[in-house]
Amino acid sequence: MAAKIKKGDKVVILAGKNKGTHGTVTKVLPKVDKVVVEGANIAVRHRKPTQQNPQGGIERSEAPLHVSNVALEDPKTGKPTRVRMETNKDGKKVRVAARSGETIDG
Repeated sequence: MAAKIKKGDKVVILAGKNKGTHGTVTKVLPKVDKVVVEGANIAVRHRKPTQQNPQGGIERSEAPLHVSNVALEDPKTGKPTRVRMETNKDGKKVRVAARSGETIDG
């Protein structure tokens, strides 16, 4: 089955501490059904100094979100939308925004 959310897609976060945030998908983890969204779900680690990192300090990184907590952003309205798969005139599968009927790729 074709993936409904891909790397580079603009998405809206639907649940959690970053609810309502818009961002771009930087990484997709299909085996665990998770996505990493740029600037959202920031995890903070306090690192001790080591030989590789003699300074130590606070390390911030984007943690994965479950794909069910993310919806594709409608290209027309900017609001969250569900995704439908359709075949275009060339017989190629394309993703279509359910809210506006706009083609997302292809």
